[in-house]
Amino acid sequence: MSEVKTGDTVEVHYVGKLEDGTVFDSSPKDQPLRFTIGQGRIIPGFEQAVVGMEEEDTKTVTLKPDEAYGERRDDLVKTFDRSNLPESITPSVGQQLQMKRADGGVINVTVTDFDEENVTIDANHPLAGKTLVFDIELVNKV
Repeated sequence: MSEVKTGDTVEVHYVGKLEDGTVFDSSPKDQPLRFTIGQGRIIPGFEQAVVGMEEEDTKTVTLKPDEAYGERRDDLVKTFDRSNLPESITPSVGQQLQMKRADGGVINVTVTDFDEENVTIDANHPLAGKTLVFDIELVNKV
């Protein structure tokens, strides 16, 4: 067996936890996560943790925010006039919405506060600013 390197496609099982042990994500037992090292589709620290592993290896890694979803950014929290929401949307705290960006792309946001006149949204990833712990098992190097 050879070690995983950049360019390799791998399949892994994982459990993602916060520092307090709360599980926020995991791969289904019958569906390992498949990705190619170096394509940037996985958070950087997770991808780097798999480099050097061999099939059936397991490890636990702790990723600081800059290796995962980044630090929280205050500039990604915005308050705007509630009349800018479509009439069909009644905001609630924790509600996930999609907003169009100026360039035509879409961004996911979370409603963090609202009143009769304003709505506050947060475009930070929900795990931004958090240290994450992953238990990783390399199932297969394709």
